[in-house]
Amino acid sequence: MTGPVPPDPVPLLSLRGLSKTYLRRDGLLTRPRAVAAARDVTLDIARGEVLGIVGESGSGKSTVGRMAMRLLEPTAGAVHLDGADITHLSEQALRPLRHKMQMIFQDPSASLNPRQSIRQILTTPLRLRGVAGADATQEMLETLALVGLGPDVLGRAPSTFSGGQRQRLSIARALLMKPELIVADEAVSALDVCVQAQIVNLFRHLRDRFNLSILFIGHDLAVVGVISDRIAVMYRGTLVEIAPTEQLFRRPRHPYTARLLSAEPRRGVLSAPAPPATPAGQHAPDGCVFSARCPHAADACRTRQPALAPVAPGHRAACIRTDLDLEGILPHSN
Repeated sequence: MTGPVPPDPVPLLSLRGLSKTYLRRDGLLTRPRAVAAARDVTLDIARGEVLGIVGESGSGKSTVGRMAMRLLEPTAGAVHLDGADITHLSEQALRPLRHKMQMIFQDPSASLNPRQSIRQILTTPLRLRGVAGADATQEMLETLALVGLGPDVLGRAPSTFSGGQRQRLSIARALLMKPELIVADEAVSALDVCVQAQIVNLFRHLRDRFNLSILFIGHDLAVVGVISDRIAVMYRGTLVEIAPTEQLFRRPRHPYTARLLSAEPRRGVLSAPAPPATPAGQHAPDGCVFSARCPHAADACRTRQPALAPVAPGHRAACIRTDLDLEGILPHSN
């Protein structure tokens, strides 16, 4: 867990009421129905801050990351980058801003062109920045060294590297664009535990060196907690809690967060979530999205969706049961 980041009057990234709804048919003769992948998500990321987003599969966390990158068009809401509204900019208008925000995907094998050498892959971001010749080679070598790789990799194909090495190459390619924001979408979930730790430590080092802002998306609270200053928890497209990491681990204020922290086989890992009370994709109940699975639900929980409200300094939760004393994985501070 890292320390708090000082408040930034103008967040580098600001998401306001972001929602994404898809139309889905269950059969050829059925009417399309609206399925909400994300609902009214509001988040800020300061310069140099790592904000983690966690939730089980289908919670909408990756959808939020892609909308932040403008890879998905939001159904509603706004995306602000460095104070400027970029929600409805055309691709041509976005192009000069693309270097500021880069994305690291879960599967580096799918994001690295298998027909190109590493030199060719790393040349592309440099060409987009107008860097060529000896300057390009020098910058490539310096960036490879930053991610723990040597000059011998330049002539090789992506298929000759391990998963961890390919993810390092993906990070190097992103760094060559000189970004201010990196969205890491499940960037370590496909790696074994030892390699996960190495990549997480690499992200931490790069954040400190370049004052990078990172939106770190994952399903493992133990991993996300190591790198994040704050953590946002999502369930069925809805943001249910957001707090400084240590505070969240000491005293969660939403029952879903508490469940994640006590998940087995390893605390914080969403490896075997309980089946949803309603089939995947169906509308959430009129009340709290977690009410059908919540052991603490009251009658009022089933009739209205609570707003994300302050429960402590810097800590917000969408739960009307403010009387609950939920168990974290760190002892309460005195």
